[in-house]
Amino acid sequence: MSNEVRGPALLALSDGSVFRGKRLGAETDTVGLVVFNTSMTGYEEMLTDPSYGGQILVPTYPLIGNYGINLRDAESRQIQVKGFVVRSDCDEPSHPLSEMTVHQYLSQNGIPGISGVDTRAITKRIRSTGVMMGAIVQGEDVENADAALQSAEWYGDQNWVDAVATKEEFEWHGDGTSGTRPAEELIVRSNRAGVDYPLDAVERPLRIAVVDFGVKWNILRSMMARKCQVKVFPADATAAEVKAYQPDGVVLSPGPGDPAVLDNQVDTVIELSDLEGDGTNAIPTLGICLGHQIVARALGADTFMLHFGHRGGNQPVQDLRTGRVYVTAHNHGYAVDPDKLPKRPGVRVTHVNLNDNTVEGLVDEDHGIMTIQFHSEASPGPHDSESIFDQFVAAVKKHSKTK
Repeated sequence: MSNEVRGPALLALSDGSVFRGKRLGAETDTVGLVVFNTSMTGYEEMLTDPSYGGQILVPTYPLIGNYGINLRDAESRQIQVKGFVVRSDCDEPSHPLSEMTVHQYLSQNGIPGISGVDTRAITKRIRSTGVMMGAIVQGEDVENADAALQSAEWYGDQNWVDAVATKEEFEWHGDGTSGTRPAEELIVRSNRAGVDYPLDAVERPLRIAVVDFGVKWNILRSMMARKCQVKVFPADATAAEVKAYQPDGVVLSPGPGDPAVLDNQVDTVIELSDLEGDGTNAIPTLGICLGHQIVARALGADTFMLHFGHRGGNQPVQDLRTGRVYVTAHNHGYAVDPDKLPKRPGVRVTHVNLNDNTVEGLVDEDHGIMTIQFHSEASPGPHDSESIFDQFVAAVKKHSKTK
């Protein structure tokens, strides 16, 4: 047990409410959009998910840190949240792979948090009022927090993709977790999928270009498990730069923020998918979460900010093609407007969220596009929707044989 004395800290929300607790993590202040996640496990993945860029995260599960921090479970190279707010943090984790406590992890990465607050009350306030800006400050001076909030720019007006995405393109050869049980399970599950996606031994691997808006490593692992060669491109990569790789398929990753500020990325998708043509020059494309929203805008649809977002591992999504309902993981604050869908031949909705009927998937058969709003790589259910990757790779393989 740590003997460190942690002083007071507070979380102030833009509606004037204040929640007092003790410092968790770095002894510094922060401002961000306050959101909640309803998953009961997975705080390591949450902390390192780039889709949380610019956000202060509140897990609804009350005890955080009981299995410590295992860096092999990270989804990116660093903590991505702006702040972390918990009911109770554990300073004596119990897990054979634990390397440190949540408090130590946050401290080492310069991320502030607060422990000992009523996260249930915070969640209820956000659910009724909607997501809002918040400030975590050290000490008990509410005026400091109010001043920070007043000077902060609204979350939706900023391009958070630039803050989390890679600046340089790179070949993905793994993150050091190859050979671990999770990595091997990905390979085993992909081999059991029953989909004819692997190429023959005499053929080259499929080349997949991943455009990084805030990619999670498990998306890259999932592609490698399906015998694909993966190259990651910056969010501002042009269509010409992506095409120079001669990819067989393109994955548009998840990421943070409002897709309405990403017009350049929309233009890139229009060109990669030949949306101004008949699809002859289209590259098969899978859009995930923010990638799904960017594709939708490229197709002519609109997007909007949800009241409090979808963040957790328990969202029911129905595949309209089969009627099957999947347990899915979500992490997004924006959605495709079902009332402003494009009137394009070949475009249709494939998935809907059964909680609020938001659009969870699209296809454009004429241009080789499929999209999902949820995160198949997050393994909810635990493996309900991983077949999306098999469907995509099978489509890429089929297209590559026609070139």
